[in-house]
Amino acid sequence: MRIPVPEHILPADQLGRVHFVGIGGAGLSAIARIMAARGLPVSGSDDQDTPFLPALRELGVTCHLGYDAAHVGDAETLVVTTAAREDNPEVLEARRRGLRVLPRSAGLAAVMADQRVLAVAGTHGKTTTTGLLTCALLAAGADPSYAVGGVLTSTGRNADAGTDDLFVAEADESDGAFLVYRPHAAVVTNVEADHLDNWGTEEAYHQAFDDFVQTLDRDGFLVCVGDDAGAARLAEAARLDGREVVTVGESDGVDLRILDLVLDGTTSRCRIQRDGEMLGELRLGIPGRHYVLDAAAALAMGLRLGFAFDDLAGGLAGFTGTGRRMELKGEAAGVRVYDSYAHHPVEIAGDLQAARAVAGEGRVVAAFQPHLVSRTRIFGEQMGIALGAADEVVVLDVYVAREDPDPSVSGATVADAVPLAADHVAFVPDQADVPAELVRRARPGDVVITLGAGDITAVGPRVLDLLGER
Repeated sequence: MRIPVPEHILPADQLGRVHFVGIGGAGLSAIARIMAARGLPVSGSDDQDTPFLPALRELGVTCHLGYDAAHVGDAETLVVTTAAREDNPEVLEARRRGLRVLPRSAGLAAVMADQRVLAVAGTHGKTTTTGLLTCALLAAGADPSYAVGGVLTSTGRNADAGTDDLFVAEADESDGAFLVYRPHAAVVTNVEADHLDNWGTEEAYHQAFDDFVQTLDRDGFLVCVGDDAGAARLAEAARLDGREVVTVGESDGVDLRILDLVLDGTTSRCRIQRDGEMLGELRLGIPGRHYVLDAAAALAMGLRLGFAFDDLAGGLAGFTGTGRRMELKGEAAGVRVYDSYAHHPVEIAGDLQAARAVAGEGRVVAAFQPHLVSRTRIFGEQMGIALGAADEVVVLDVYVAREDPDPSVSGATVADAVPLAADHVAFVPDQADVPAELVRRARPGDVVITLGAGDITAVGPRVLDLLGER
């Protein structure tokens, strides 16, 4: 459902009681949590009991299961997920009564009012980078509010209401939400075409990031990963526009440079140099080069804000990840099982590279669930090619989410493109059959990784159960 953004967004404390339609999602639950923590009256509904709801109920938030007009109660404002259908009874009731109806982006903007917003944007790595920046700032003595698209394992929450004027926010470009926030400063991790179901063309997608930069405060600044062509182009354009830009990466000429990178199993380390001066060593407890780039971007943001390198680096070293981003689900029968939100070819490639480092002498057994019909239609072949970095691949059918199914688009398109021998690739359309197929292929010492933005996250625990019975 597309809800227009109002021209003027009221601060959260002027919205009256707020009811969230889709409160169980990562985005809306974060906004609701911050409002509730500030003592504002909130409630919500969702069609499933998600992992975010117990923490909200502990704060006294009424969370209904199922949608019903009666759940709106005496609310004055509705904040609505983009996944809501046009015939949602709660939205229809709000419109009948003339209540204020806001999209997620406006709801987040309302809780960020009058704070210095630090927005984290990019095609890939937003959630991890937002989490890294939050943990770094907390370790440096700040107490920011934050809203992340996944649960920080260090805090057990995806959002908190801090006491200072900083607000760290994951800025989602998928539906244009990041154009609403008016941040003081921003990180852009990378820019590579995605969400073309919304933007239509690659050119329009890139233009959206140009427009995003224009929303930053003129006295603020932009951090870009210079190793990424799209982010580097954005940085150059921003500098030509007279904006302050800090670039990070391994490339020559960046402002904050990563040197002597070592990837060692589930950890990584490097040295950090700024404008020719060696600042010190950065150690991370998460695997993969792409996560080192995310950490460097968070570090650059913290340094530019005036925090000390050692404090920020200590926070980054203590970062243990976010839910569904190379998340270790457990180990059984000598097999480690990870879960990842990766759903774009670049993300798949990055997490499989990390899984390879974790596996060491073992093999990588990957299960992938394509997400969205439109994305699979456009990127299906590239997804399959990226999956070729694994040793064994199981592909599920498409998780259609907010779109209608298309018989001509299925997971078979992805499976057929995997550049492995036929006996190392399987298309298993029924998710119920996937755990047994993965267990059949896995050996002691292997890493099993489930990939996708849909409900494939449920497969890992079942794999562990079956391995335990082996």
